[in-house]
Amino acid sequence: MSIKDNFCPKCGKQTDNEGLCNECMIGNMKWFTCDNRVLSTHCPSCGAIKQVNTWSDTTRERDELGPDVARSAVHFHDDVRKPSVDVSIVDISQNRSRANLVIKGILYKKPVEGSCSVEIVWHKEQCDRCNRISGSYYEGIVQVRADGRMPSSFETQMAAGIAQQVEDTLQAGGERLSFISEITETRDGLDVTVGSQHIGHQISQQIVAQLGGRYTTHPKLVGEKAGRQLFRITYSVRLPRYQKYDVIVLHGRYMEIERVEPHHIRGFDLTDGTSKSIREEEIERQIGNARNAQSALVAYVDAGTIGILDPDTCNTIEVRKYSWIHAEAGQHLAILRDGEQIVVVR
Repeated sequence: MSIKDNFCPKCGKQTDNEGLCNECMIGNMKWFTCDNRVLSTHCPSCGAIKQVNTWSDTTRERDELGPDVARSAVHFHDDVRKPSVDVSIVDISQNRSRANLVIKGILYKKPVEGSCSVEIVWHKEQCDRCNRISGSYYEGIVQVRADGRMPSSFETQMAAGIAQQVEDTLQAGGERLSFISEITETRDGLDVTVGSQHIGHQISQQIVAQLGGRYTTHPKLVGEKAGRQLFRITYSVRLPRYQKYDVIVLHGRYMEIERVEPHHIRGFDLTDGTSKSIREEEIERQIGNARNAQSALVAYVDAGTIGILDPDTCNTIEVRKYSWIHAEAGQHLAILRDGEQIVVVR
């Protein structure tokens, strides 16, 4: 011991500190505080939780949320290291719980421990998204139609699936107000009512990317809020006149459409098995779609002829065996009818 050693002015012990020793500092310090009551706000419709003024989606139930809500009531001193809070919760009523907390940490290299009790209030409040949905709020409608024809059931189902997939992606990315409030099949096609302009653009772009066609926007001024003009937008999606798997007649030959491009159609020649690029105006007529083809049993294969059983009459009919057709007796072929003509499709 020397004159240069430090001593605690309170207890007299030798210390490395200038002033109080660690034990005395801990004894004089409020190293944590604990709120008596905390509020947890959740939406009864979708389960979203509110933190400050921001809503966020969650799949966690009340039992899982409780410990974290209770821990939010504890506030540590800046010098506390390795803090931990053990929580046990007892429900008092439907919207009240009591949390008992055991609080530990390291303060000035010394372990410290304390406890407190917190009341948790479970508050219900409709979130921003559910509030808009229940109030029939919307910012746009995506109208899916087809050029010169009715959209097929496949196209309307695909469009609805694409819309829901876009909604799931945006919601997962945190865009809670990018929602679909209604999907309605009409006599002309499909209407998708959306909660934001962003999701309207995304749905329209994805439908066109996957099903072809084009879309245009038609804004309508509906009012003002905080000095800003408010618009509702109609997204007019026009699917192409012809779709994938349509079987058409071109210069007396049957072709199955493989892909619809902005200015051309890519088709598979059902005679020679080659792919060709054609213009829409060259098409003479359409006989059907390969998705709706019938299944016919192959009775025999003989040189350049295939005998199949007509699924309607059960009579054996012969069709020409083209080089792209690979069939054996007992297998099935997909066929369409063009009047009395049987057309084998892929």
